[in-house]
Amino acid sequence: MQTKKNRICLWYDGDAEEAARFYAGLFPDSSVGALFYAPTDFPSGKRGDLLTVEFTLMGIPCLGLNGGPGVNHSWAFSFQIATETQAETDRYWHAIIDNGGQASECGWCQDKWGLSWQITPLALTQALADPDPAAAQRAFEAMMQMGKIDIARIEAARRG
Repeated sequence: MQTKKNRICLWYDGDAEEAARFYAGLFPDSSVGALFYAPTDFPSGKRGDLLTVEFTLMGIPCLGLNGGPGVNHSWAFSFQIATETQAETDRYWHAIIDNGGQASECGWCQDKWGLSWQITPLALTQALADPDPAAAQRAFEAMMQMGKIDIARIEAARRG
């Protein structure tokens, strides 16, 4: 992986490589790149421990840092994944949830490392941008009742 001037650095407690490999196996245009090992002891590890892993997540350059305990991901940062079908929505949602993650509301979930994801069907985005304010409102209200987004229910709400 060629070093980018800007990439996302994600903090993990010793399992950055596991997370990177999970993401690379799940999402298209994703891969694991170079692994870097600590040249000396550091506060949460020893010389020779995996320190960082470069990876690409759907074309976005990332760096997983095994920074140690005490720093958690928050809902304030998330990856938003646009999906085209219910099958694609279901596949990503369940891969995250069924691999130790947790479901939330309105298409949000967290993976087992605490990283937040928005699994967002394009049908939802289109419904919320409907030029008819009443249709957009119905779609929004339907979304507010969901965990994983159900495209058929969004489209039915949009139609009224």
